[in-house]
Amino acid sequence: MKIWSVSNQKGGVGKTTSVVTLGGLLSSWGFRTLLVDLDPHGSLTSYFKMNPDEVELGVYNLFRDTSEKKKHVDPAIYIAQTEFDGLAVLPASTAIATLDRQVAQMGGMGLVVATALGKLKDRYDYVIIDSPPMLGVLMINALAACDHLIIPVLAEFLALKGLDRMVHTINMVFHSRKTAPKFTIVPTMFDKRTKAARESLVALHQQYPYNAWESVVPVDTKVRDASREGVPLPIFDKTAKAVEAYSALLELLLLEKSGDKPLATRT
Repeated sequence: MKIWSVSNQKGGVGKTTSVVTLGGLLSSWGFRTLLVDLDPHGSLTSYFKMNPDEVELGVYNLFRDTSEKKKHVDPAIYIAQTEFDGLAVLPASTAIATLDRQVAQMGGMGLVVATALGKLKDRYDYVIIDSPPMLGVLMINALAACDHLIIPVLAEFLALKGLDRMVHTINMVFHSRKTAPKFTIVPTMFDKRTKAARESLVALHQQYPYNAWESVVPVDTKVRDASREGVPLPIFDKTAKAVEAYSALLELLLLEKSGDKPLATRT
């Protein structure tokens, strides 16, 4: 089982769209796929027409049961099956926004998700985590659990400043670990018609030559249409421009798994 986290400390960069689209592609390609919602906003949960205010079993229960040291916690009971073959979701309730306060004094809570996913390694081929936009116990869990970090970023200069913060966070969280997770920066919602976007893309590749994906995810109105229907974009419209882009990204990530073309991490 491989675990990817999609994270950025700036909102509105296409984080949930990336999780759902990559997950939809993986499941449609025959991989057993689990999506994990660690964002208190619950956008991933809402995408699949579950109300974060009404979720009875999910991420919050996993953390609560772990903090209460319940024996034999089975993470499978918190998972919801979607209507799409091979695609499941570990949903978020709005209550997870309180976790930092509740578990701040407890040790070992940074590995709750990693430990739970370890118990599911025979059930899924891939797990994709939708990480929260703020540093706290949930983001630490997302980073600690993943083999590879995907960082969506808008091609605009203010977004690049936010990217610097994200990379600093990665270095800070993993300063005591010999190897931090590899990360790939993915330019999203790219509009080639604007000079600002083109110049920002050049700056991105200059600043992160070893981690910036060589391609982009273009602006695509089909993304919004698919979200409205609660259907992953590759299932909603497999001919969409964004599907073509995410398919190319996914192929690259799968090649990394096989060792044919490893992604280098900037040092």
